[in-house]
Amino acid sequence: MPQLSLHSPVGDLTVTEEDGVIISLDWGWVPAEWQNRTPLLERAVDQLNRYFDGEIGDFDLPLDPPGTAFQKKVWSEMLKIPAGQTKSYGEIAKILNSAAQPVGTACGANPIPIIIPCHRILAAGGKMGGYSGLGGLETKTALLRLEKALPHEQQQLDL
Repeated sequence: MPQLSLHSPVGDLTVTEEDGVIISLDWGWVPAEWQNRTPLLERAVDQLNRYFDGEIGDFDLPLDPPGTAFQKKVWSEMLKIPAGQTKSYGEIAKILNSAAQPVGTACGANPIPIIIPCHRILAAGGKMGGYSGLGGLETKTALLRLEKALPHEQQQLDL
């Protein structure tokens, strides 16, 4: 499977493609011999760099994350949340006629974080909840700050 790595403000990232779609984004750098520049991976890396530079908020890439039918429904709802906005686990659960805990579990299983914006899902009352990416809540906070999705006072705090 073709993979391509990039440096980002939240750590090194590697994007993986299979059959013309993005299937994962992982923290870490793969060795040069494993990397393969395809048009799709170059487009993904370009969009990620533009995202981190604040030029774009959302991505336009073909995605096919591996997961259960329920996980895919949760991830689909995440993709509907525009940059700069958030929803709660409970709000997503209500849309899917589910409970908040399975939504949180699906968020934690998201194989394409950042691009599928699980960081835009918060706990009740605007609390951060969790984040399974490298750096945990620090990374989630950094992504939300980048998108200016935190309340003004939290934008200023060093969480």
